[in-house]
Amino acid sequence: MTTVLVTRKGQTTIPQKLREKYGLKEGTRLDVLDTGEGVLLKKAFSTIDLIGTSKSTLKELEKRLDEIRREDA
Repeated sequence: MTTVLVTRKGQTTIPQKLREKYGLKEGTRLDVLDTGEGVLLKKAFSTIDLIGTSKSTLKELEKRLDEIRREDA
């Protein structure tokens, strides 16, 4: 267990070992969950996490996303 300090603005620093272990870099979004016993910070799921899970290439996926965006406009 590691203890960290919360600033008056509600900010804290995640220890370097944990940032490295979980791939938390500047700009990483975290979900904040109220567990009833405390607060759980969890790396937010993003579309970038889907890269490599499809048989389509990145270019094909980008093309399809552009098509969907045009349809929504």
